[in-house]
Parts: sequence; structure tokens; C-alpha cells
Amino acid sequence: MEICGLVTQNKESVPLKSISVQVRVQDHVATVSSTLQYVNEEERPLEALFVFPLPADAAVCHFSAKIGEQEIVAEVQDKESARDQYDDAVSSGQQAFLLEESAESPDVFRLSVGCLSAGQNAAVTIIYITELAVQADHSLRFCLPAVLNPRYTPAGSGAGIVSEISSGCGAVPYTLTLSVHVSSPKPISKLESNCSLDPLVFLQSDHTQATVNLSPGHMFDKDFELFVFYQDTHQPSAIVEAGVTTAPPGSLMRDPVVMISLYPEFPEDVKKSLATRGEFVFVIDRSGSMGSMMHYGKGAKMRIESAKDTLLLLLKSLPMGCYFNIYGFGSHFESFFPQSVVYNQETMDQALKRVKEMKSDMGGTEILTPLKHIYSQRCHPDHPRQLFVFTDGEVGNTKEVLDLVKSHAHSHRCFSFGIGEGASAALITGMAREGSGHAQFITDTDRMQPKVMQSLRFALQPAVVNISVDWTLPDGLTVETLSPPINVLFQGQRTLIYAQLKGESSGGSEGTVTVKYSLKDQPVTNQLHFCLKPTEETGLSIHRLAARTLIRSLEQEKRSGAADVEGIRSRMVELSVQAGVSSVHTAFIAVNKDSRQTVKGPLQQRRVQTCGRSTINYCIPPASKFREYKQAKPKSLLGKLGQALSRNHDSKSFRHSRMMVEGCRASSARKVEPQKDLLLELVSLQKASGCWDLDATLADVFGKTEDELTNQKPAQVDGSVWATLLALIWLYGCKIEQQVEWQFVAMKAASWIGSQKVGDLSQCVCAGNVLLGCQVTKETLGI
Repeated sequence: MEICGLVTQNKESVPLKSISVQVRVQDHVATVSSTLQYVNEEERPLEALFVFPLPADAAVCHFSAKIGEQEIVAEVQDKESARDQYDDAVSSGQQAFLLEESAESPDVFRLSVGCLSAGQNAAVTIIYITELAVQADHSLRFCLPAVLNPRYTPAGSGAGIVSEISSGCGAVPYTLTLSVHVSSPKPISKLESNCSLDPLVFLQSDHTQATVNLSPGHMFDKDFELFVFYQDTHQPSAIVEAGVTTAPPGSLMRDPVVMISLYPEFPEDVKKSLATRGEFVFVIDRSGSMGSMMHYGKGAKMRIESAKDTLLLLLKSLPMGCYFNIYGFGSHFESFFPQSVVYNQETMDQALKRVKEMKSDMGGTEILTPLKHIYSQRCHPDHPRQLFVFTDGEVGNTKEVLDLVKSHAHSHRCFSFGIGEGASAALITGMAREGSGHAQFITDTDRMQPKVMQSLRFALQPAVVNISVDWTLPDGLTVETLSPPINVLFQGQRTLIYAQLKGESSGGSEGTVTVKYSLKDQPVTNQLHFCLKPTEETGLSIHRLAARTLIRSLEQEKRSGAADVEGIRSRMVELSVQAGVSSVHTAFIAVNKDSRQTVKGPLQQRRVQTCGRSTINYCIPPASKFREYKQAKPKSLLGKLGQALSRNHDSKSFRHSRMMVEGCRASSARKVEPQKDLLLELVSLQKASGCWDLDATLADVFGKTEDELTNQKPAQVDGSVWATLLALIWLYGCKIEQQVEWQFVAMKAASWIGSQKVGDLSQCVCAGNVLLGCQVTKETLGI
């Protein structure tokens, strides 16, 4: 295979040779240590560059380099100072390492490895801490991103690291080894992954500790995902962590910090009640990249086709009388209706016709403009706006988008969905966080529909208002909450609170945190008692996560137009340096001052390839050439397209180039005839009111003829009632494992039957069971 992109003069791959990762999961916090092994195979000193993704909420807390037997541990400094120090070191022939976070997106980092001598090895270690998100099946998800898709940057946005993307392809020239250690007070039920794992080994008889390794031969051509299942996942908990005695008095790192994990439990009657009002706005990415495959296994669909199937389910699940609209966006945007319309049979049919015609043919990924248009539309009284955004997350102006969502948080909730490998976690989770909604990621062989329908259930839950958090502590102790105010709660979803404990306790050993809120005009109280004795197992991970949370809050305050911008920046730098965690205004810098050597001739500059089958390669210029970058000559057609990508962000050639690349990627898949999805066939036949017509198309879904359905119909039952009853029996009898996808479809159908005059319903159910070969009771159907 020809190696595309930028390579050495001998056409050898870039100098990153291997990545070794150790993951330590403690309850729902993961500490990840990645060691990157470099070797300079050039005959002269080398400057290597590696741009890579990390989880959006990760706190990078350690960076070191080992050259031979000598280890250099980096320190956190103000970013401009660190860059200057790096440039000076490399210019004078010293080995230097610089790690910095992108200013445009907190899930992108750049590592510059400067002045490696000919033939020299260097092992760079990066450690970060991150919280694990709760999934729909109650598991905790850890993701090690393998790829970073090209980020589409609108003209004039001035993006830096994220926008400087060129393309390449071919085999990733390095290997990955990965080991995981899991521990928790709760027993571990199982571990699952999208990649092949060695057998799970339990270290304790009570199953509270376990280890597992990634099987050899992993190509690192997709994100590595691990799902951790605990028993009693939804139990609230608290962890108190002691501070550092050498830190300045009164500082965050000196005092104890507590992390509270809450799982709100709504009253039963509220859990069963779902809203029948609302304005539902669906925003669908129709850029060229949506023509890529969801995965490369059997039965894979293009992302846009999976999104269309999901839209069908959503449209059929909406309550009668609500408002809705659908937007498609790329380099421009369009909407199905000039403004949101009332949901009825006519508008649903119009929308479904347009959905069938949707293609991934709208160029780049400019999400900011359609969002501005949506927010400019008048809200409908008594119909709260619910925004559903589907994208593969390839944008360069992430922070600008998040600022816009946050500025309209009072008027809507935002539910976001990242589609495919490489979707920007910062964009997807950030939109949901700022829009008081919920984020989902659909990768590998995941079906999109179950995750989206879970979010629809959240959207139909009554909004929680008047949220307050109160603390009860022993005399002498006070608390300073570090997390932003809680503005959203969902049934069964975890909420985290970080707080700094100040002062000395007068003797009490227990604290209490109380969360109060209103739900459908009912007051609700959730309370947690916790021990104030610090744990000895977490190191400083809780302090660092708390520092990262506070830094992100200050960053948001700074971008929101705060008066004392410089004061906020200084506070962020101070926190970052004290806690030893990364921020947008700081960088990790390490210089080997004993390595000074005479540099003869210019340094060779190399880009590290991180290309999976589903993405285009990316790279950036070295820090020492950051302001004077000249594009190297591409080696292939993809390289030439990449040159157009990085040179013409605001031109039509960018969009055309990207569509060509994505079109090539998806072309082979279009020849495969997908297998018929009977569930989607059935759902597509349902009327907006919730009923079905008795006809040959419905009979075909059941594998029957229309005559068979008609002949078995009880005499006193209307044709539509009979058809709808059969549809419900078939769903419960044949598709129960996919209930999360059709639950709202079934609720509408049961409600519609309940509004009709039906004679002996039990007799009808019996007749339907005989016809379809099922054994479903009348009570199961919920009529």
C-alpha cells in the first residue's frame, strides 16, 4: 500500500512507533496514562508533530519525556511563555516538548517534539483524568479516540490548530497496546467493548476489582470503546479527597474537595406521565461526510440513511397537536417549513416525503448559521422548544457554537447526537450541557434509533425547575460549590457536584447534601448523607477534575462578556498551574537543557499520521513555524485535496474537494441492497393519530395476505381498530427487544384504540394472537 500524506525522504512512515495505554477506572472516574514511543530515523535532528483527540472533559495532569535513561517532567506555564521557551530551546539545539490545548475545541491537543537527534528514541507520557458518562443501558462508557475528522471552519472564523488540517491515507504506522484496571465499591457485572478483548480477570471474590487487556493485533482504525457495568449503578455516592499540605492556605489544592454523584428519582406518577405539548426542531447534518458509512461491517448504512430512518421514528412518535420543523445544513441550510407547523396527518406526510429525498449533498459543516435562524424564530406559548441536532461533529468554531446555545438556554433544551468515528466530543457534549439537554454518541455498529428515542423520552419528561442545592456540615466547616449551578435534571441520569470544604470540623464526621426542585408543580427532595473522612485511593484526581470544572466555568464567563477579562484569565492560569491541569491559556513545557547540540542545516519537519478507514488524516505546523507555515507538496490525489482543504476554507473548492473525498469513501456502499427493516416498514404505515389502515402493505409486514387479515377480523370491530390492534400485538410479540425504539408509537396506538368504541377487546386480542402466532395479553398492550 502506498503511504499517503507527508513522509520521510525515504518514503518511510513518520517517527511515532507505538502507543501504550494504561487505564485505571475507579467507580466512574478514569485515569488514563498514554506513552508514545518516538524514534528519529533521519540522518539529522528532527521536529515531529502529533495532533490528537482526547475526551472533551478530560483534565490533562501530567506530561513527561524519557530520552534514554533520562526523564524530563514538564511543568504547566502560561501558553505564550511556554511557546517562546520551546522556540528558543529548539533554535539553540536543545530537545524540547510542548503540549497545548486547541483554543477552538477542548478535545484537540497538539504535541510538538523538538530536536530529536539522529537515531534517538523518546518516550512521551501523557496522563489525563475524565469522568465516564452513563449510557442508556446504565453502563459507563470509556472512549479512547483514535481519529480526528477534518473540522469544517467557516470563512472568517480565524480558527488555528483545528483549521490547519491536511489529508492523507493508508495504514496507521504505529501499534497500540492497552490494559484496563477497574475497581469500585459496587460489584462489577461485566465489561464490554467494540474491540476484541482478552478474557476478564477478577482480582477479588466479591468482583469489586478486575483487569482486562486489548487483544493483540488491534489496528487503531476506530475509537476504542469500553462499557463498564456495575451492580446498583444508580446509587448516589460521595468521595472526599484530602488536599496537599504544601499548597498555599485557602487554595483549592490545600483544602479537601468532595465529589457528589446524584441520580434523581422522580415520583412514580410523574415518571409515567409524558408531555403532549412542545415544539420539536430536528437539525440534520447533510454535509459530504454524512455520506460515509456508520461502520464497515455487514449491513452497514450510510450515516445520512441511518439519520433518515431515525427521523421516520421521531416523526411517528410525536404527540398530536405539538409543533415541529426539520432543518438540513451544510455550507448553507434549508428548512422543510418556513416556521414550525402543527403536527397532524397532512404536515407529517409532507415532512416524510421530504425526508425520503434527503441526501448528503450540502457541502461543508456550518452549523452556526442555522442555529442563529432557529433561535430568531418566535417560540410558541405552552410549547417548550426541544432542539435535536444530528452531526458527525466536524466543525472548527466549536466554542462560538456553544456560546450561542448557552445564550438561548432559557428558551429551549438541546439534545445532541454525534454520528460516526471522530465526532467532536466537545461539540456534542457541549451543546447538550449548555442547552440543558442530553448527549448521545452513535459509533461502530450502534443503532441510532434506541439512543435517539431515549433522548425523546427525556425531552417529553416535564422540565425540572427551581433547583437548589443545600449543604449541612459540622460547625467550623463551610463549603464553596465549584460546579456551575444545576439547570437540568433527568430521571435516572447522573448529576455531578464538586465542592471545596473550608475550615476545621468541630468533631462531626458526616455531611449532608440536599437537592430540591419542582416537578409538575410538585416539590421533590433528594438527599445524600456522606462521610467526611477522605479516601486514600484517589490521589489528586478529584481535585484536578474540580479544577478543570472551575476553569471551564471561568472560560465560559470570560467568553460571555465579563468586565474583568484579564482578571479571569489570570485566575484560570493560576488554577491551571496550581492543579497541574491543562487549560486553553496554559501549556506543558519540557526542555532537556543537557541536550544542547549544534544543528547543521534545517530541522526536518514530520507529521504523525492518525488515519483510520473512516476519516481523513490531519496535521498542523510546528510551534516554531506556527506563524509562517508553508504547505508541503502532497504525495497523492488525497494529498492534493487536502491542500485545497487547508488552503481554501472559504472557497467552493473546499466544499467540492471534501464532497469528492467523502463521495469516494461511500461509493462502494451504495451498490449494496440493504435488508428490509420490518419494524421501520410497520412504523412508516402508522397515521399521525396513532392508527393503521387495514390493507395489503400492512399484511405484507406480518407475512400475511390482506384476505387473511380481513377474514380473521371479529365482526363487530372496525377495520382500522383491527389493524392497529394487530400492529400492537406484532410489536409486543415479535419486536419486544426493540421496545425502546417503538415505545411512543405503541403508546399513541393504544391511546387511539382507547378512544374508539371496541366491543370485547379480550376476544379481539385472542383472535390477533392466533393470526400472528403470538401470546400477548390485553394488559401488556396498555389499552
